[in-house]
Amino acid sequence: MRLGMLAGEASGDILGASVMSAMHERFPQLQVTGVGGPLMTARGLDSLYPMERLSVMGLVEPLKRLPELLRIRSSVYRQQCEWRPDCFLGIDSPDFNLPLERQLRKAGLSTAHLVSPSIWAWRAGRIKSIAQSTDLMLCLLPFEVPIYERSGIPAVCVGHPLIDELAELPDKALAREQLGLPATAPVLAVLPGSRSAEVANLLPVFLDAIHLLQKAHANLTVVIPAASPERRAQIEALMGDNRDRVIVTNAGGRLAMQACDTVLLASGTASLEAMLLQRPMVIAYRMAWLSWQIVSRMTITRFAGLPNILAGREVVPELLQDAVHVESLVRATEFALDHGQEVQVAAFEPISEQIGGDFANRCVDALDRMMTQRQ
Repeated sequence: MRLGMLAGEASGDILGASVMSAMHERFPQLQVTGVGGPLMTARGLDSLYPMERLSVMGLVEPLKRLPELLRIRSSVYRQQCEWRPDCFLGIDSPDFNLPLERQLRKAGLSTAHLVSPSIWAWRAGRIKSIAQSTDLMLCLLPFEVPIYERSGIPAVCVGHPLIDELAELPDKALAREQLGLPATAPVLAVLPGSRSAEVANLLPVFLDAIHLLQKAHANLTVVIPAASPERRAQIEALMGDNRDRVIVTNAGGRLAMQACDTVLLASGTASLEAMLLQRPMVIAYRMAWLSWQIVSRMTITRFAGLPNILAGREVVPELLQDAVHVESLVRATEFALDHGQEVQVAAFEPISEQIGGDFANRCVDALDRMMTQRQ
C-alpha cells in the first residue's frame, strides 16, 4: 500500500499522524511519502520538505514566499506522479493542497481531502474547484456532507478527533482538584481567545461582567486558562489587582471547561469543545471595526458558533460586535448558569452523537472503500 500525504501545519500533522497509525494497523507494509511534521515523520512518513516551509499565515507573507511554495508544490507533484501512490491525501491547507490534488487527479491519481474548507461560511464558490480536485471529501461535521453531495462530490463524515481527545480528560472532580478549584462552588470558565487582539478586545468587558456576576453570586469562582505565556502576561496585566476568586492557569482550556459549570468564550473551536464536554456557554466576539465590516459581508452562515450551526438554530447565545457589552454578558451568563443544563445541554447530546468518534479508523475505512472501488 502506497499513500501520498501532505500536511502544511501543526494541526494537520496531528490529524495525519492519527490516520497513519490506523493505516499501519490495517496495512502493515504501508509506505508514505509527501510532506508532514514530526508526528507524521515519526510514524514513517518520508517527508520531501520540512513542513515549516509550508506553514505560512496572513495575507502578505504567502505572497512573499510564493515562488518557493510553487517550487515545492511542483516538486511534490512530480514525485507523486513518478511514485504512483494508491491515493494522495491532502490534509487541510486547502489553498496549497487543492490545486495540487487537482493536478494529480488530472494525472490519473486518486485524491482525497481531509477537513472540509468552510464553504458553508464563506467563499461558497470554491465547491467548483473542489469538484475538480478530489475524489473524496472527508468531513469532520455531518452537516458538511450534503453540501458536497449536492454538487456531485463523494463525501463522508469521519467524526471529529476532538471526541477521542476529550475522552482522555480527567472527570470534573479531578479537573477541579488539579486546578485548585473548590469542589462544590459554581465555577465559570472564561476563554477570551488565543490571539493578542482577541484578548485585548474581549477580556476588559469580560472582567467587568465577572465583577458584577461575583457580586450577585458570592461563591462564584472564575478560571481563565491562558493559551500561551504571552497571553497569560497580557491577561494578568489587564486584570491588575482584581484577583478575588479568579484563577489564571496555564493548564489549558479543555481542563478548565471540564472543571467548570458554564463557559464564557470567544467564538472559535472552543465552542465545539464546550459542546462536546456538555457545558452550557455564552459565545462572544468583537474585532476591529474595519475587519468586522469586511468579515460580516463575506459570511453567509446565520450563526458564528459551531453549536448553533450544527443545531440549525440558536441554542447558545451569540453576542457579536456591538452586542458585546457588560449588561448583555451578565444576563446571558446568569441564564446559562441557572438554566443551561435543560436549555443547552439537552440539545448538545444528539448533535454530539451525530458527529461520533473513532476518527482515525473511520478515515481509513473511507479511504479503503474509495481505493477498492477504483481498482
